[in-house]
Amino acid sequence: MTSKQRAYLRSLAVNADTIMQIGKDGISENLIKTVSDALEARELIKLKTLETCPYTPREAAEELARATGAEVVTVIGFKLVLYRRSEKNPRIEL
Repeated sequence: MTSKQRAYLRSLAVNADTIMQIGKDGISENLIKTVSDALEARELIKLKTLETCPYTPREAAEELARATGAEVVTVIGFKLVLYRRSEKNPRIEL
């Protein structure tokens, strides 16, 4: 992903709602499945790590990206944004 593509995705993510939180249970199989389903439906999702999360936001983003085949767009504070192009219904053109 180029820096221009990343900047474009960041601009889209500014107005996006945070749809999930990662808490004390960390990254479970259930969370990975839910994130994967959300990425298929939306392509670009914003998550928040809670203070009780055993991972740093960067670690959580990289672990979820690896597990779901997504790319980390940005990590700012406790928020992280992931992107994965939808196979069935692509919406975002890079």
